[in-house]
Amino acid sequence: MSEKKIIAVVGATGAQGGGLARAILADPKGEFAVRALTRNVNSEKAKVLAKAGAEVVAADVDDLKSLERAFHGAYGAFCVTFFWEHFSAEKEIAQATAMAQTAKQAGLKHVIWSTLEDTRNFVPLSDNRMPTLKGKYKVPHFDGKGEADAAFTGLGLPVTLLLTSFFWDNFIYFGMGPKKGPDGKLAITLPMDDKKLPGIAAEDIGRCALGILKRGSEFIGKKVGISGENLTGAQMAAAFSKALGEEVRYNAVPPDVYRGFGFPGADDLGNMFQFKRDFESYYCGARDPNFARSLNPSLQNFDQWLAANKSRVPLE
Repeated sequence: MSEKKIIAVVGATGAQGGGLARAILADPKGEFAVRALTRNVNSEKAKVLAKAGAEVVAADVDDLKSLERAFHGAYGAFCVTFFWEHFSAEKEIAQATAMAQTAKQAGLKHVIWSTLEDTRNFVPLSDNRMPTLKGKYKVPHFDGKGEADAAFTGLGLPVTLLLTSFFWDNFIYFGMGPKKGPDGKLAITLPMDDKKLPGIAAEDIGRCALGILKRGSEFIGKKVGISGENLTGAQMAAAFSKALGEEVRYNAVPPDVYRGFGFPGADDLGNMFQFKRDFESYYCGARDPNFARSLNPSLQNFDQWLAANKSRVPLE
């Protein structure tokens, strides 16, 4: 049997990278092997991957030498950055640039860059519909990734730009799940009016990435978007009500109100939701669940994700 092609997976113990690592490991007859990049090879998640058959290597996207070692001899790489660790778009751009340059040096044959739109192409800094943040961004955690696309495409890398969607896992980990109001009723709060929000299970991003790698050159040089389902706030609230057996309402607030909630990143997320609301036709059009399902036949819709995860959603 020929040697399997090694995929260097950045953030292999995180949401997206972990999904890809597990997808490859669950496909034992497939053509790929996992090289799991992590800063802490002794973490529980890293040990689980190693036990499942991954090659676990110590690497840090801020440490060029470690990246060079991790990419050496690999066929491809899955590249992702972690904005919510440091809240710096500049740092994301620097990390993406380092990954792109290292991928070029290593002669990788297929790179997937997990990215998002640069919203300044839709809402210029001079446009006061939403505030400018940090002097040069509208949605920092989008804009940094979108700006970094050029680091990959400018080097002529064999890259697929993968546009992701809102993680339904945010209802578990990011405090976005149903909360009780003054009347004791549960509600989810989003500044989306009646517009649809593309969402996906984080695990399915990795499975879709594997689908892209399997189809090889078909998606090299292309930008593709994925979603599990595109739903309004009211539709998500109805799904929560059905799954929990208790009424969950949709609390649609203006973006200004959301920006003022005061938690770290509220202004960034308020602008993000406003961007998705105001450009719904484009944003949903760029993220077709049917396309995602063609990459990943086991793609979950929101009802399926809730059925599997409702017990993990904290109800406050």
